[in-house]
Amino acid sequence: QVQLVESGGGLVQAGGSLRLSCAASGSISRFNTMAWYRQAPGKQRELVASITNGGSTNYAVSVKGRFTISRDNAKNVVYLQMNSLDPEDTAVYYCNARLSTISRILADFWGQGTQVTVSS
Repeated sequence: QVQLVESGGGLVQAGGSLRLSCAASGSISRFNTMAWYRQAPGKQRELVASITNGGSTNYAVSVKGRFTISRDNAKNVVYLQMNSLDPEDTAVYYCNARLSTISRILADFWGQGTQVTVSS
């Protein structure tokens, strides 16, 4: 088990920046992948960015070049730096920790979410 607590959300104007943080109650080095998801009103939750324990990253097409995910295993924190924000980025952002093998997901852990609102 792990508790994930997101912070850093808020209201920002279009073109602005925010940095989200996800603090874990225990070591994140045991998780294969840490990720940020988001869910806008009336839409399904979608993957925004992920980072493996080896440092490989993956981004949604809509955020590539604007968002950067990073992890600090020593501090047990995952970050999402969001630049050039657009009103379409408005959503609740969730931190995810995943245990997996090559062939299957073993467990997913989620934070409570942090609201990001981008005004035009």
